[in-house]
Amino acid sequence: MPHTQPTPTPFLPSPRDIAFLRHCIALSRQVRDAGKHPFAAIVVDENGQIVAEAGNDSLPPEGDPTRHAELVAAGLAARRLAPDALARATLYSSAEPCAMCAGAIYWCGIGRVVYALSEHRLLGLTGDHPENPTFALPCREVFARGQRAIEVLGPCIEDEAADPHRGFWLHP
Repeated sequence: MPHTQPTPTPFLPSPRDIAFLRHCIALSRQVRDAGKHPFAAIVVDENGQIVAEAGNDSLPPEGDPTRHAELVAAGLAARRLAPDALARATLYSSAEPCAMCAGAIYWCGIGRVVYALSEHRLLGLTGDHPENPTFALPCREVFARGQRAIEVLGPCIEDEAADPHRGFWLHP
């Protein structure tokens, strides 16, 4: 009888992970209420302290299209934590980091990413909206090309994370 590998047990989010994701989702609602794209991210140190928090600030015409929540939060954390602390930190995001944000997370040295809404599910909500041309490139694939390992968990609680996006991406 041939030897078969056991089916891996999926890594499940901890209650702490879920609480921080819900914090991001609540923040994404606040960002939407302010008229911006409903995305938010936080960076949490190994002791569970939020060290950086950001909402999306990329909405044209006054916004900078590179100011995605994950990129801003990662940059803030990199200015506040030493490299060894960043390696033990987690970036939580209301949605899967895009390729640009995954690059920023990698270059900042953050060791773990937990996200709520997948890029695939986000595309189903945004459609072909010109303000959110999604990248069909999972963050895991971006991280896999680097020399430093980054643990990724997601998607998690997608239905909750989708809520702030409902009705937002209607064409003008």
